[in-house]
Amino acid sequence: MPYDDMAPWDGTEPLECTAVIPEAPDVCTFAFRAPSGAWFKYLPGQFLTLFLPVPGGPLLRTYTISSSPSRSLSISVTVKAQEGSIGTRWMLDHLRPGVQIKATAPSGQFTLPRQPDDKYLFISAGSGITPMMAMTGYLFDRGESPDVSFIACARRPSELIFRSRLEFMASRMPGLRLNFVVREDDPYHTWTGYRGRFNQLMLGLMAPDYLDRKVFCCGPESFMQSVRDMLNALGFDMANYHQESFHAATEAAAEDPGHDDVVPDDACAAEITFGPSGVTTACLETDTVLAIAKASGLNIPSGCTFGVCGTCKIRKTAGEVHMLHNGGISEDDIDAGYILACCSHPIGSVTVEL
Repeated sequence: MPYDDMAPWDGTEPLECTAVIPEAPDVCTFAFRAPSGAWFKYLPGQFLTLFLPVPGGPLLRTYTISSSPSRSLSISVTVKAQEGSIGTRWMLDHLRPGVQIKATAPSGQFTLPRQPDDKYLFISAGSGITPMMAMTGYLFDRGESPDVSFIACARRPSELIFRSRLEFMASRMPGLRLNFVVREDDPYHTWTGYRGRFNQLMLGLMAPDYLDRKVFCCGPESFMQSVRDMLNALGFDMANYHQESFHAATEAAAEDPGHDDVVPDDACAAEITFGPSGVTTACLETDTVLAIAKASGLNIPSGCTFGVCGTCKIRKTAGEVHMLHNGGISEDDIDAGYILACCSHPIGSVTVEL
């Protein structure tokens, strides 16, 4: 049958694995074709649901498509085995070229617009990079020079998925600007890029015009929450923010739960009690603990005043704050109840040790 006369693949026939490509530790790309030769129609950023024949019965798992719909004769997913994973572990251990598995047709709402001619900012962490890869590949294959700032975060340089492929596209697409952030180095390998937790300062350096861009974000929920907190604090128009957790992709817009983020409001009253001094001061949610302490005649040692140096670390003993720091406090300290006074906003009544 001539190619032009074929209908697109609709999920009624299985997919046949044609290639397994190692990408990073415990990460592989699996390429598939339709045995009938049908072509694939989908939007960049959409996902597939695979029926994995694990022991005990088929296991349904959703994976974002990492290939571009501009290359329609095959379709790929890139998967990362997390601790305790069953389905992805089965794929890494057993799925090989020639094996056929059942899958549903592509779906999902996390996609580029039909005419993707805006300025974009792609922000990802870990395997959340997969939809961004599909979108970037699609923009690359259009033969134009899109305006894309691409930020990819990972624990180590060796865990940056698609790094070499992205660098290849950036070498031929001047409008694609890449920035990589890692939490720690690989032993015996030099890393000269950004290190640490992705924060506001890095965002401003990597994409100074972020306020003018459409943001697409994907990664663990805690990562996406931190990105939303940053953008909210910086006055970004959240109507231009789009995200999808790779743990739970949505099929329809009505299924999207939205974001119920905490944003300090200058119309909401709060109060801070500085114990054991016993001083209680009324304030607003948009005030910082440090500013109210100084206004109350109390001294909290401070340095940078934007959450980097950690000098103003104090312990919170009651209540909740909204803290947006830039790496000046560890997760262990946060779990132990500590906050940075310079970037913590009281939500309701708060007590701190001072």
